[in-house]
Amino acid sequence: MTTVEAKLEAARDDLEGHDGVLVAFSGGVDSSVVAALAHDALGEDAVACTAKSETLPEAELEDARAVAEEIGIRHEVVSFSELESDAFVENDDERCYHCRTMRLGEMLETARELGIETVCDGTNADDPGAGHRPGLQAVDELEVHSPLLAHDVRKDEVREIATHYGLSVADKPSMACLSSRIPTGLEVTEERLTRVERAEALLRQWGFDQFRVRDHDGLARIEVAPDELERALQREFVETVREELEGLGFDHVTLDLHGYRTGSVSPESEDASREEADAAADEPLVDDVFAAESRTDD
Repeated sequence: MTTVEAKLEAARDDLEGHDGVLVAFSGGVDSSVVAALAHDALGEDAVACTAKSETLPEAELEDARAVAEEIGIRHEVVSFSELESDAFVENDDERCYHCRTMRLGEMLETARELGIETVCDGTNADDPGAGHRPGLQAVDELEVHSPLLAHDVRKDEVREIATHYGLSVADKPSMACLSSRIPTGLEVTEERLTRVERAEALLRQWGFDQFRVRDHDGLARIEVAPDELERALQREFVETVREELEGLGFDHVTLDLHGYRTGSVSPESEDASREEADAAADEPLVDDVFAAESRTDD
C-alpha cells in the first residue's frame, strides 16, 4: 500500500466513524475529494452543501452541481449574502475570517436542520503554511472537521485521490472567491464582484486556465499563468478584452507581467499591489500592454 493509499483509507475510516456528515462543498478539488470520501464511507448519510452568494461565480456553482452528480452525493444549495456584513464589506485583512465564519455558519445551520452533527471542509495539510489564511481560524472556532488536514493529505496527494475516484476536477486550478480580486482596504461591493465575474468569464471563453482579474477601483489588472502569457499578448485578444472590460465599467485595462500569483492583493503584498495600481493609473505603463500595439501618437 502506498502512502497516499494509506492516507485515503485513514480519511475514509475517519468519516465512516460518524453517523453522517455534511461537507462544505465548493466543487474545487479539495472539497470534492472530501465529498467523494464521505460518500464512499457513508453513502446516503453524506451530504454536500454549497453556499451560494455574490462572491461565488455562477460557473463555479454549476461546476459544483456537476461534480456532486459525478460523485453521486446528495447536494444541497443554501443562499446567503456576505454583503450584509459590514466587517466583510470593509475588506480588511480579516475578510476571509468573516466570510468563512458566515459560510460555515450556513453549513452548520443546514446540518442541524438535516439532523447531521458533523460538518467537514476541504482544508488540506498544505493550507496552514500557505501564507495569510485567517479563514482557518473560523474553521477551528466552529469546530469544523478537516479530514484531509487530520490525516496529513497534501495538495498533490489530494489530486491523486481525485484521480483515484475519477473526478473531473483532479487537475482543476485553485479557485478563490471573487472578493479575493479586490485589494485589501477597498470595499467589496456587488458592482465590483459582478464586473470581475464577467471579466473572468471572458478570459475563460478565450481558453485561459489559470488567471485572475484584479479590480483596483476601476483598473483591471489581468494575471495569467506564465505559460499563457504569449497568448494574452495576441492582437485579437488584446483588442477584444480591452473593449469588453471597458464596457463592463473598467477605466483602465492592464496585463501584469509578473503573471498569475495567489494572494497578490492580500495583506502581505498589499503595499506592492497598491503601488502597482497607482503607477498603472497615472502613467501608460502597459496602457496598456493592450493598447501599445495600436498606438501611433506616442
